[in-house]
Amino acid sequence: MTDPILSEGLSRIAEEIDGAFDALLPVPDDARARLVEAMRYASIGGGKRLRPLLLTAVAEMYGVVREAAIRAAIAIESIHVYSLIHDDLPCMDDDALRHGKPTLHLAFDEATAVLAGDSLHAFAFEVLADAATSADPFVRIELVQTLGHASGAQGMAGGQMMDLVAETSEFDLQTVTRLQQLKTGALLGAAVEMGAILGRLPPEGRGHLRGYARDIGLAFQIADDLIDHEGDASVAGKAVGKDAEAGKETFVSLLGAERAREQARMLVEQAVGHLAQHGKEADLLRAVARYIIERDH
Repeated sequence: MTDPILSEGLSRIAEEIDGAFDALLPVPDDARARLVEAMRYASIGGGKRLRPLLLTAVAEMYGVVREAAIRAAIAIESIHVYSLIHDDLPCMDDDALRHGKPTLHLAFDEATAVLAGDSLHAFAFEVLADAATSADPFVRIELVQTLGHASGAQGMAGGQMMDLVAETSEFDLQTVTRLQQLKTGALLGAAVEMGAILGRLPPEGRGHLRGYARDIGLAFQIADDLIDHEGDASVAGKAVGKDAEAGKETFVSLLGAERAREQARMLVEQAVGHLAQHGKEADLLRAVARYIIERDH
């Protein structure tokens, strides 16, 4: 059974993120309409909203105004959604299903999908740079820098490149771990970091949060590998079994399903341990950590 704190948190953030995308992405009355409709198709009504949940949970711990946290959460979710749009393209993973519905390039077309991803990438930084996100320009620039670093070659995109190379190379456990720390972990880490930035927590005070984010990032990817290995596409909302088909080394192929599951459990307990200095205000973060290895999609 899902933790009530987590259920409430997931429900609330899904509603807030959908509402914010709806408000911030009005469809223009001109030839750009198809592009914005594609952006809305990909961003509204799908996904776990895990990154926005992490960001807002950390921000709330440090007394950040909810509206500001939601704007920063929209930015990181825009990067995540753009990455999924591009990841699903025929030149990448060539997937037909995302969040239980046809992938964007199938629902629209490839060119529109590329432009929708590009536009969501730009939109993320437009939102962060707006004074409505924070009146403090130093907070805004740190948010921009953090998300930019986590999105590019030093983060998510770098991990995706390693993932493409993995189809034709044999990676050991250390390399697979590095790949996933970039591809999946970088944005999860940025979500936690951005919540702390909004809360004006100095960098030297964020070590425990970074440890938490690092551990849940790896646990999340192990859980994803397990879902791909033994999950049901109708439940997962996306194709499964693709890693083995592509010949990629994963935590499951390198460790075996049981050892991988045990490693994920250990990482979650470590993540929770990083929050020992916090009281009830961190209960949602603890619930998120445990949810990561209990989910089936």
